[in-house]
Amino acid sequence: MQQARHFIEGQWCDDGEWSDSLDPANGEPLGRFADGGEAQARYAVEAAARAFKNPQWAQNPRLRQQVMLDWATALKSRQDELAQLLTRENGKPLAQSRGEIGGAISEILYYAGLARHNPGHVLEVAPGEFSTMLREPAGVAALIIPWNAPAVLLVRALAPALAAGCTCVVKPAPQTTLFNAAFLAPLLELPALAPGVVNLFAETGHAGAAYLVATPEVDVLSFTGSTATGTRIMQDAALTMKKLSLELGGKSCCLVLEDADIAAVAPKLAAAATIISGQQCTAARRVLVHASRAMDMKKALTAALAEIRLGHGLEAATQMGPLIDLRSRELVDQRIRESMDSCDEVLLAGGRPSGMPDSGAFLSPTLIAHQDSGAFFCQEEIFGPLLVLETFEDDIEAVHRANHTEFGLSASVWTSDGARALRLARALRNGTVWINDHNKLFAEAETGGYRKSGLGRLHGYDALLDFTELKHVYQNVGTL
Repeated sequence: MQQARHFIEGQWCDDGEWSDSLDPANGEPLGRFADGGEAQARYAVEAAARAFKNPQWAQNPRLRQQVMLDWATALKSRQDELAQLLTRENGKPLAQSRGEIGGAISEILYYAGLARHNPGHVLEVAPGEFSTMLREPAGVAALIIPWNAPAVLLVRALAPALAAGCTCVVKPAPQTTLFNAAFLAPLLELPALAPGVVNLFAETGHAGAAYLVATPEVDVLSFTGSTATGTRIMQDAALTMKKLSLELGGKSCCLVLEDADIAAVAPKLAAAATIISGQQCTAARRVLVHASRAMDMKKALTAALAEIRLGHGLEAATQMGPLIDLRSRELVDQRIRESMDSCDEVLLAGGRPSGMPDSGAFLSPTLIAHQDSGAFFCQEEIFGPLLVLETFEDDIEAVHRANHTEFGLSASVWTSDGARALRLARALRNGTVWINDHNKLFAEAETGGYRKSGLGRLHGYDALLDFTELKHVYQNVGTL
């Protein structure tokens, strides 16, 4: 049984309030975590604010780099046990957990390098007059981490924040608090990490998160989650004018052109739709296929989705695990049933699979066909294994359909014509467009969305911009 406590100002702590963490595949308890709220959030922010005043962290890029390098080294020796815990608490297949942890370690190393390369620039605006532009750490960064990819989504916020010189307060999702505490422990216990630089608290309620959003003592808030929650965060943070980094909802379209190899593409689309059981913001949600290939795609995609093997994530044959919890399963299942009742054609009727425990949050994939892109299931982010198939007659219609959404996070184009693929990619209103692939995410390439898919960019060099302020220093030194 695992146990996770708060970590504030260099100390593990709790106030005697605890909540259980459950395996979503069978409902069995995995352990417990300290359940806090506004008091812990306030204490953590105060600790981070005190730590930020010490220039030994904020102005010492070599120290920050070494801390992250030491954290990455410690994680490498614990990769397998962390992957096991991630699968048990989140439900995803073990192979996905291993890949996620490997990617998170790679991203820590990437930002460890950038810690020593965050340059400004100098302009001589007139003889002897200099304007120096400095990138400085923004201050206290509050990071609200989701449960669907708790390693990568933690690191892609925490690593650039640390590289920039911020001090941090981390609030993980209650569903994956055990994992986030275990993943952070090697960092938090490093002797070189001064008390208050990184703080961790958990809660099952929302009072602590609400305090992070509203307090002027937090200078940057990073959140990954739904657009509805992101909207409330913007509203509640408005009075403080704090910097916001928000990656929100998505409804990714996959444009399959008439020259695509349908037999090869369909299994890749099925995998893209069912990654983390469809609980990823960039997961494939809508497949737009050229009308001339519609029947081929219907057959191939139905077969590919039907072959997805469900099971506990620790089982070697499992390709898709459960949803994160029973409440999510109920909500997603209801919306999928309403979608099947409203669509033109049900190609694969998913639902609660037989042979799985009633206490497990499993749903098998559903594939429907529909032509009205204004339907709620084409517009709403349904966070589970639902895929909608549409057809188009030409590239103009394909782009029109794909851009008919309030989101703009990601999309993909499938064709052997490279020039045509690039033309379509330029026309799509999305932060990321993949060509002949989907869900390829890595440390070096920024991710983020247009429109209601959020603000700012994470991953890549541009993530540092979310955690820094630009300062202009003017000096007149005269001339000889």
